[in-house]
Amino acid sequence: MTDSVQGRRRFIRHALGSGAALGVGVATPLVGRAATADAPAAGVSSASPERAGQSPGYLFLRPAEADFVEALVDHMVPADQLSPSGTGLAINIYFDRALGGNWGAGERLYTEGPWHVGTPSQGYQLPLTPAELFRASAEGIDRLSGSRYGTTFARLSPDDKEAFLHALESPDTVLDNGLPGPLVFGLLYQLVVEGMFADPIYGGNAGKAGWRLVGFPGVIATHAMDVVKFKNRRYVAPINSIADLD
Repeated sequence: MTDSVQGRRRFIRHALGSGAALGVGVATPLVGRAATADAPAAGVSSASPERAGQSPGYLFLRPAEADFVEALVDHMVPADQLSPSGTGLAINIYFDRALGGNWGAGERLYTEGPWHVGTPSQGYQLPLTPAELFRASAEGIDRLSGSRYGTTFARLSPDDKEAFLHALESPDTVLDNGLPGPLVFGLLYQLVVEGMFADPIYGGNAGKAGWRLVGFPGVIATHAMDVVKFKNRRYVAPINSIADLD
C-alpha cells in the first residue's frame, strides 16, 4: 500500500470522526473587525479580472488567497488512484462559496460581544465572522511562512507544507495577528472536509467523487420506495445529490 493511500485513509478516518472547527471557545483581542475593515462584503468579487474570468471563478477569494487555498487543498487531498486532487474535487470552490455566503458573513452568529475567553463547550467566541477569520488567517499564514521559509505557503515544497501545517496545529504557534495556530488549522481543516464530502450543490465534491470514495449514496431518503421493490434482492443505490432531484 502506498504512502498516498495510507495517508488518504487516515484523512478519511479523521474527517469522519472530527467535530466542527468553529466550536473552539477562545477570544482573541488582538484581532478585531478593524483589522479587516477593508475587506469586501461577503459574496462581492474582489478578484483580479484574470482570476474572475476563470470558470467557475471566485466570488470571495482574492488572488493571493486563492493561491493559498489551491495549494492547501491540493496538499491535503493529493490526486491518486482513489480520487482527484483537492482542486479536482473543487474544494477550493467550496471555500469560496462558503466564505462568500451567509455562513461566511456570520449571519447566525451573535456578534455584539462582550468578548471574553470562553471554553470549548461555549462555542465560537471570536469577534470575527468566519470570512474575516479566514482572511486574517490566510494573511497571517503567509507572513509566518515568509519569516520561516522566505516565501508564501503556496510556494513551499510538499515537505515544507507538511511541516508547516503540523506546526500550525501546535498550541505553541500563534500568528503575528494574535490568532492561535490550532484555531486557524481547525477552520481550514473543517472547510477541506466539508468541501470533500458536502453535497455538490454547495460547490465542492465535484462529480460526487468524495461520496464515491467512502461509498455514500447521497440523498438516501429518496430510496424509501426501494425497500419494498427490492425486498430480498440485491440493490445498489445510485448516488444522488440534491441537484439530481430537480
